[in-house]
Amino acid sequence: MVLLLAAAVGIIAANLYYAQPIVAMISQALGLAPEAAGLVVTLTQVGYGLGVLLMVPLGDMLENRRLVMTMIALTILGLLGLAFATQLIPYFIAAFATGLGASTVQIIVPYVAHFAPEMRRGQVVGSLMSGLMIGIMLSRPTASLLTDLFSWHAVFVLSAVLMTILAVVLYLVLPPRPPSNKNLRYGSLLKSMGHLYLTTPILRRRALYQAFLFGAFSLFWTASPLLLAGPDFNLSQTAIAVFALVGVSGAIAAPLAGWAADKGWSQKATKMAMLISAGSFLLSHIFSAGSTAALAALVVSAILLDAGITANLVLGQRAIFALQAEYRSRLNGLFIATIFVGGAIGSTLGAWAYAYGGWNLTAWIGFTMPALAFLVFLTEKKA
Repeated sequence: MVLLLAAAVGIIAANLYYAQPIVAMISQALGLAPEAAGLVVTLTQVGYGLGVLLMVPLGDMLENRRLVMTMIALTILGLLGLAFATQLIPYFIAAFATGLGASTVQIIVPYVAHFAPEMRRGQVVGSLMSGLMIGIMLSRPTASLLTDLFSWHAVFVLSAVLMTILAVVLYLVLPPRPPSNKNLRYGSLLKSMGHLYLTTPILRRRALYQAFLFGAFSLFWTASPLLLAGPDFNLSQTAIAVFALVGVSGAIAAPLAGWAADKGWSQKATKMAMLISAGSFLLSHIFSAGSTAALAALVVSAILLDAGITANLVLGQRAIFALQAEYRSRLNGLFIATIFVGGAIGSTLGAWAYAYGGWNLTAWIGFTMPALAFLVFLTEKKA
């Protein structure tokens, strides 16, 4: 069941990133101006962000299995809309719906945590986060490959088919999970989230740590393809896709981090995750730009950064899932929403830094983000 749900969260999360490497082709087909091409991806991300804040908390109020199936159905409709849209407005509506539906991932994680025994909860969450990160990392090269073989429409058609198969399987095997807050009203549910954020220090801290680290991750994967395709390395899109695939191996850190958390070693593991994430950017400065050694160092940097942010994500979710079970979906929604803001800032900084200061400036900003998280972490014992 854990393996199935790890695959499920990866398959669902991939829908958020399929469009990134094929933005130019989609925007050209829809007649979108080059300066506005980012909307192809942005509206999916906006839908996901709103889903995390407005839909994920429903896991504390509605029967979880039914909620998951409804959200997956919304994702399938959104994907079909993306596949067959020929005009901008229908495409944008479909992109928003796809992102909204993809927030199902953050309903599934606390749902699984509810069934996991306390002594293994970290390992279970870690397995799901491995699936999540693998899905994210595989989405870009998969989209590029399918577009080369067929067209960009095929990416969304095949994803809709895969999501339909997943929906059938989950419908057959998922157990029901009625929440304890059946009588809670939606308005009260949303209102309570502000109170939970203000009165839960561990949530605020863990969300801030991961926002810094995910910002560094987004910065790296925004700027590194530009570096690899540039004059220093001059790699093809296929080679860049292979580079992204190698980075997936860092996801192996997720179950290890979960195991460490279950053993009571969360503080040590958090410190290590932050230091590894920061150190991954320093590694890229060692060798001269364009050399084989520099390319190898960048590959290792990608693996280490992926490992660091994945491990810290697991440690953060393990910590908040140890709190009251009746609040898990709301706590997870707040946690992921904060991370999402960090990722958006990181992506923006990555593009800006590379344009104005090349990889040197980009890498130093990337180093600074987990370094700041580490400095905040050092105050935790005194708080």
